[in-house]
Amino acid sequence: MMFINYVAWGAWYVTLDTYLKNTLHFSGTQAGAVFGTTALASMISPFFAGMIADRFFATERVLSALHFIGALLLIALTRVTSFPAVYSIMLAYCICYFPTIALTNSLALKHIQDAGRQFPIIRLCGTIGWIVIGWTIGALALEQSAGMFYLSAAGSLLMCAYSFTLPHTPPAGKGEPVSIRSVLGLDALVMLKRPTYLTFIIVSILACIPVTFYFSFGNAYFNDVHVQNAAGKQTLGQASEVIAMLLLPWFFKHFSVRGILLLGMFSWTARYALMAFGNADAGMWMFYIAILLHGVCFDFLFVTGQLYADQEAPANLRVTAQGFLTFVTYGVGMFLGSFLSGISLDYFTSNHVTDWKPFWLGTSGGSFLILLLIAIFFRTGSRIESGAKKRSAEA
Repeated sequence: MMFINYVAWGAWYVTLDTYLKNTLHFSGTQAGAVFGTTALASMISPFFAGMIADRFFATERVLSALHFIGALLLIALTRVTSFPAVYSIMLAYCICYFPTIALTNSLALKHIQDAGRQFPIIRLCGTIGWIVIGWTIGALALEQSAGMFYLSAAGSLLMCAYSFTLPHTPPAGKGEPVSIRSVLGLDALVMLKRPTYLTFIIVSILACIPVTFYFSFGNAYFNDVHVQNAAGKQTLGQASEVIAMLLLPWFFKHFSVRGILLLGMFSWTARYALMAFGNADAGMWMFYIAILLHGVCFDFLFVTGQLYADQEAPANLRVTAQGFLTFVTYGVGMFLGSFLSGISLDYFTSNHVTDWKPFWLGTSGGSFLILLLIAIFFRTGSRIESGAKKRSAEA
């Protein structure tokens, strides 16, 4: 499940802005806006999909329907070149795809006994899928081609069919009354009454702003400075994610959630500094280290956050809690990041030439400021609990 779901995403996510800038000749602001549809969709769709999976339909059936519609939209995306058309279709597709992140997480967590030990291994399969499709995109030289969308559509159709083989996951809240509050996902807001969780949500939003700069323009940057097979080399980041995922259970045992988040944010700070000073010749080693830091950068922030949200949520709100976390991270945070990264790119671009060094140094500085905010305000010693401890607490 995770492998196929992340193949469908990874086929276009890293290279989208390269295609928009170099093939369709969109401006930085336009490219950032199209990339920002991922964030808008994350704000719009997870609540509705989560509410449907929580109350009306089995999760695996919702997954199948979303991927089928998404595949059709991806094929339509290959037929258009104007900004309004690309933006509209991409937004519609992302509204279908991004709920699947929360739904696959919640389905997996529903059927395992020890989330802290088992979930990282399951999520690891998504990373492997991302590596495989990223290597394929680079090997086939599709970084600037609409062919990436055909590969993504194929992955979505495969996921549509495969979803019917997944463990049956009926809606936990079936029969409960539906209200405007539940439709909008506001049930999850009750968790924000806890100051520590509120702080966690705020720093998660802020952390996603500089994170988006890499996802938006990392591949475009590497291509601009003539890194050969940039998409293929960037899959080394997912390879490091495999190692980081395997190490996460050890970190969960020995470090608090706060400590793990600080390590993740420090890695983003260092990554952007290395990108600012690296080059495709003698400084290529800096690029390699920046790419290889991805495992700690991504897993220590996002996977830890997903498990923390699941651990903090009541049993009947876990799907909604995952949707809410997707809303604030992939939604609010990355929407702001997409918007600001596009503006920043245009600011440092003159006559179609971008001064990348201050672009990345500014992003590194922003990451460091967010690290300080986590250190000062997210004062908790909570750890990701083992399955046995969690079940005992629920009992």
